[in-house]
Amino acid sequence: MIEFDWQLPYSANRQPVCADNVVATSQPLATAAGVAAMRAGGNAVDAALAAAITLTVVEPNNNGLGSDAFALVHDGNCLYGLNGSGRTPAALNPEAYFQRKKMPSLGWHSVTIPGAVNVWTTLSKRFGRLPFADLFHDAVRYADEGFPLGPKTAYFWQQAQSHYADFPDFQKTFFPKGFAPTPGARVRLPDHAKSLQKIRDTHGEAFYRGELASAMVTDANRHEFPLTLEDLDQHQADWVEPIDIGFGEASLSEIPPNGQGLMALIALGILDKLHITHYSPDSAEAIHLQAEAIRYAWRDVSTHLGDPAFMRRSSESFLEDSRLTEAAKSIDPSNVGEPLPDLGASPDTVYLCAADKSGLMVSFIQSNFRGFGSGIVVPNTGISLQNRGSGFVTEIDHPNAIAAGKRPFHTIIPGFAHRQNQPFMSFGVMGGHMQAQGHVQMMIRVLGHGQNPQAASDAPRWHLTEQGDLALESGVSKKTQEALIARGHRLLLNQPEHLFGGAQLIARLPGGGYCAGSDHRKEGLAAGF
Repeated sequence: MIEFDWQLPYSANRQPVCADNVVATSQPLATAAGVAAMRAGGNAVDAALAAAITLTVVEPNNNGLGSDAFALVHDGNCLYGLNGSGRTPAALNPEAYFQRKKMPSLGWHSVTIPGAVNVWTTLSKRFGRLPFADLFHDAVRYADEGFPLGPKTAYFWQQAQSHYADFPDFQKTFFPKGFAPTPGARVRLPDHAKSLQKIRDTHGEAFYRGELASAMVTDANRHEFPLTLEDLDQHQADWVEPIDIGFGEASLSEIPPNGQGLMALIALGILDKLHITHYSPDSAEAIHLQAEAIRYAWRDVSTHLGDPAFMRRSSESFLEDSRLTEAAKSIDPSNVGEPLPDLGASPDTVYLCAADKSGLMVSFIQSNFRGFGSGIVVPNTGISLQNRGSGFVTEIDHPNAIAAGKRPFHTIIPGFAHRQNQPFMSFGVMGGHMQAQGHVQMMIRVLGHGQNPQAASDAPRWHLTEQGDLALESGVSKKTQEALIARGHRLLLNQPEHLFGGAQLIARLPGGGYCAGSDHRKEGLAAGF
C-alpha cells in the first residue's frame, strides 16, 4: 500500500480521519447516520445507504426521493457496478422535443423515472447486513421532528425560491412560511417523512408499485406527461461491469455509459502516456496537460456518449492503447486546443463513500441534477423529482437523442481506484463536469504524488468550462497563472467555490484501516471508529 505524505500544505488545512470503519459525506448529519448504522452492526453498504437516505432530508437542494443514483462496491474480492439511472416513459413521443433547440430543464418533461430508491433496495438486498427499515431512523426523525439547516445548504435553498416560483407544490414543500430558511433554522419536511416511512415499510414497493407510484402517475398525467404505473413497475437498476484504465501501478474504475466516467478514463489514460507525475501537481505544466487531456476526452464524450443501447461505439474502443498514444501525441504542451462542444451539466449532487473493517468499500452518488431538480414535487408526498431528461439532446441522429424507454447522458459518477491490483480508494468529486475533471485531479494527487486524501481534497483545483475557459481556485500561484496565460488559456479567477465541486475520499492504510478526507467546499465530514 502507498505511504502517504502527511503534510497539509493547503490553506483549508483540515485533518484527515483515520479509522477501521469510516464514512465521508457532504453533510455531518448524514455522516453521523452512516456511522450509527455501522455501530449498530451494519457494514459499509448499510452505512452508505443510511447516509444517502438521510441526505435526501438534510441536503434536498442536491438530491431527494426522486433522484437517480450509481454505486461501486468492492467486497474484498470483486468490484461491482450498479447503474440506477431511470429511463423515459415507454409512451413518450420524441418528435415533440425535436422541434426545440434544447431539452426543457423544468417541469415533468424534464423528468425520467427516478431510480435512487430502487438502488437503495437493490444494494441492501445484495450486500446489507441490517434490516432495510433500520436504515431510515435518522432520516425519518429529521424530516418529522426537524433539523437545523446547514449554512451552505441554506445558501442554495435561498436561491431556489425565485427559480421555482411557478411550482406551487414545490413552494408549499420547501417554503411553507413563504420565505427561505436561514442557516441554523429548524426545517421540517413532514410529507417527506411520511413517504420515507412508506418506502421503509414496503421495502420500496410503495414507490414503484403502490401509493406513491400512483401519486406520481396521477400528477404526471395531469401535466400531460405519459408516465404509467407500468413504467415505474418495470424500472430496475442494472448490475454493470466497471470500465477501467491503468495509471502507473494504479487503475481507475468507473461505471460505463450512460455516465460520464468514460471522460475521466480517456483523460487519465492520455496523461499516463504524457508522464503527468513527472510534474509538480500545482505547476502550470501539470494543469495545462490535464486540462488538454480533458478537452480531448470531452469531445469524445459529447459526440458519442449516451445510453449504451444506442451508442455506435463501445466504451472499450475509446480506451485502446494505440488510440490513447495518438491522443497524447496530439496534445501541444505549449498551446490550448480547439473550443469545446456543448455538454449540459450542473454542479448539484451528493457524493459519499464508506468502508468497514471487513474490507467492504462503497462509492455512492445520487442527484436531482440541477439544484432541487425539475421543480416537480408530487402533491402531499415530498417527492422532489430530478430533471435528468434535460441531459438528452434534440439532435435526431445523436446517440444521446431523446427517445422512448431511453436513459439520458448522466454527469454523476462514483470512482474507485486500485493499486497494484488491490482495492485502494473509494472516492468522488461531485459537481457537473467537475466530476470527471476532479477524478483525474484526485488520482494524480493521491496515486501519483502520494498526497493524503485530505490534502488532495484541500488543494486548489482547476475547472475547464464548457466555454473553454480555465477556472482556477485561489491558491494557484501568480507564476502558474502567468504560465497558463502564455499557453493561451483564458483564465477565470475568483469563481464561486461550488464550481470546483466537493470531494470525499477513503483510502486504505498500509497497516490496516483507512484514511478519509472530506471537502471544505461542502458542509462535509469524515468520521469513523
